[in-house]
Amino acid sequence: QVQLVESGGGLVQAGGSLRLSCAASTRTVGSYAMAWFRQAPGKEREFVASISRSIGLTDYAGSVNSRFTISRDNAKNTMYLQMNSLKPEDTAVYWCAATSKSRTTWAPDYGYWGQGTQVTVSS
Repeated sequence: QVQLVESGGGLVQAGGSLRLSCAASTRTVGSYAMAWFRQAPGKEREFVASISRSIGLTDYAGSVNSRFTISRDNAKNTMYLQMNSLKPEDTAVYWCAATSKSRTTWAPDYGYWGQGTQVTVSS
């Protein structure tokens, strides 16, 4: 069973940066497509970014495109989300997820989820 653990969340000023990490169980990163989703209080969960299995093609939500970068380190079995130029509207709980599908941004396709990490951006 795939296990995912997020870390790196916290409080940051608007315009600042944070780097989220998602540590996966053995042989998960690279063998699964992975993604980041987020949910703010009172709002629906939304897609943030994903990286396909194997070749590592990336997709981003329009709201974070050019500010966030998803990446992975297969040797460390870890996926990352580098978040720059953070805005208060980025405040949310962020989850990492994995799927056996090759490339998808649809939450129901993801069968493995971490516990989430809180990101708070102050103005």
